[in-house]
Amino acid sequence: RLKQWRGIATRYDKLARNYRAAIVLVTALLWINT
Repeated sequence: RLKQWRGIATRYDKLARNYRAAIVLVTALLWINT
């Protein structure tokens, strides 16, 4: 049961990191284009 939760947590962490990276990338591109 703990393993299952850890899998969900790591997946969520990866998603959050990817989401943050995408925001940083888009913001950087917008900043460069202005």
